Amino acid sequence: MLLSVVIPVYNEKDTLLEILRRVLDAPVDLEREIILVDDASTDGTGELYPSLGSQFPGVEIRVYRQPVNRGKGAALRVGFAQARGDIVIIQDADLEYSPQDYPKLLKPILDGRADVVYGSRFVGGEEHRVLYFRHYVGNKLLTLLSNLFTNLNLTDMETCYKVFRAEVLRNMRLRSNRFGIEPELTAKVARGKWRVYEVGISYSGRSYEEGKKITWKDGLKAVYSIIRFAIAD
Repeated sequence: MLLSVVIPVYNEKDTLLEILRRVLDAPVDLEREIILVDDASTDGTGELYPSLGSQFPGVEIRVYRQPVNRGKGAALRVGFAQARGDIVIIQDADLEYSPQDYPKLLKPILDGRADVVYGSRFVGGEEHRVLYFRHYVGNKLLTLLSNLFTNLNLTDMETCYKVFRAEVLRNMRLRSNRFGIEPELTAKVARGKWRVYEVGISYSGRSYEEGKKITWKDGLKAVYSIIRFAIAD
């Protein structure tokens, strides 16, 4: 069975090599491919790509470079289209999410119980870095609004860690270019009546000084996306 790890990348020259090491060190007994989609990075991240083959020999790492910055959703759509695996997992490149959580994320799918698994930062007893209270409240409000429209009982709709059986993504027509991809994926998972599980994960959030990119404006756009994809495909 093949696991496709789709990693959207934007200005992550300081963390990219380390996240690749962590993905390859994840304790899962599955063959894996790594798909990097660079969203027109400007910080020199692109200079790392030519050496990936020599630094990670024997590993299939494919790089796709967007000609202009289009956002996380557009990068994920490229990555999903190129994925060959039986299971697809989204992995951010910024070290906030730990690939050591892969076994618990994959287990409900491998056991045949789930089609989709969300990794929640807000359930379970895993360690979390303490950061912004307003982000916590914003995430909870967005998840609540999403749940009202989808009738799911998620605790963390905005999480990076979403895992899919490949069939789920093949049945979706995704449209979002930026962070609206999170509520869009959730709305379309609910509409498809796929079996959804949620597991607790660890989380090491970044501060804005460390490179965090999402802002309150993205929260407002997420509200729009939640409503939009609740009433239209």
